[in-house]
Amino acid sequence: MTRHYNFFIFDLDGTLTDPKVGITNSIRYALERLDIKEGDESRLVKFIGPPLLESFCRYYGLSDSRARQAIDYYREYFTNKGIFENQVYDGIRDLLSRLHKHKCQLVIATSKPTIYAKRILKHFRLHGYFDLVVGSNMDLTRSSKSEVITEVLKFMPDSKGKAILIGDRADDVIVAKAYMIDSVAVGYGYGSESELIAAKPTYTIRTVGELTRLLLGFAEI
Repeated sequence: MTRHYNFFIFDLDGTLTDPKVGITNSIRYALERLDIKEGDESRLVKFIGPPLLESFCRYYGLSDSRARQAIDYYREYFTNKGIFENQVYDGIRDLLSRLHKHKCQLVIATSKPTIYAKRILKHFRLHGYFDLVVGSNMDLTRSSKSEVITEVLKFMPDSKGKAILIGDRADDVIVAKAYMIDSVAVGYGYGSESELIAAKPTYTIRTVGELTRLLLGFAEI
């Protein structure tokens, strides 16, 4: 039996938009300011999704204070340039429009700072589809996906059993399970196939077209 959902919680990077150019350019800029040269772009791509502080420490062995300095440098580039080196995946605008017409509640839940997420949505004229946008704070608090979802659910008291989370990384799926929320893992983003399989999402899709058919099926019942 097909489920029916009223609340659709979307990750942003790698799910609705492809931020690869802007994020990797911003990371490269930050590393260069720290006199770190990185020629392997695959290492930079790993920063798409997880909190920046965690990633700078994990992938470059930076201390907490140096990682925070790296984030300041990252923002020097990202705030006015990297943020717009981004593009909406083909088909996403149509999907959001159709869900919106079905009176579904659409939410953004991202580890990216809320202020950046809102600017991106407004730039691409997607902001009108969303009832709520929750991200991290600029002081690096509320940066984990778990903390973000905790905040989202404060605004959705009637969502139990009616919400589904859509994202491209294992962390999206793991957090959804922790809150007893069904999940959709999208295979066109930046999570590897192996990490998504291991996370065991409720549903898995490979393309935006498949995602559209799946979510509209949930909304139209």
